[in-house]
Amino acid sequence: MFEDLQRVPETYLKHIENTDGLYEIRVQLGSDIFRIFCFFDEGKLVVLANGFQKKTQKTPKKEIEIALKIKAEYESEK
Repeated sequence: MFEDLQRVPETYLKHIENTDGLYEIRVQLGSDIFRIFCFFDEGKLVVLANGFQKKTQKTPKKEIEIALKIKAEYESEK
């Protein structure tokens, strides 16, 4: 599964550095740029966490923290 991820260009899907399995889906619609955080459940299910409209060059830490919290809650509920 993770070998397949290496085939997806970073333009569309990127691993978030210093996280355990958190990814960022990148979507551009016209001049608007959106980011959706996601993670994989046993390599078979993509779980979408949270998203936001990107307005700055750097991804806001607050958004990453929200996604990591959602990921942790998901994993603890399994």
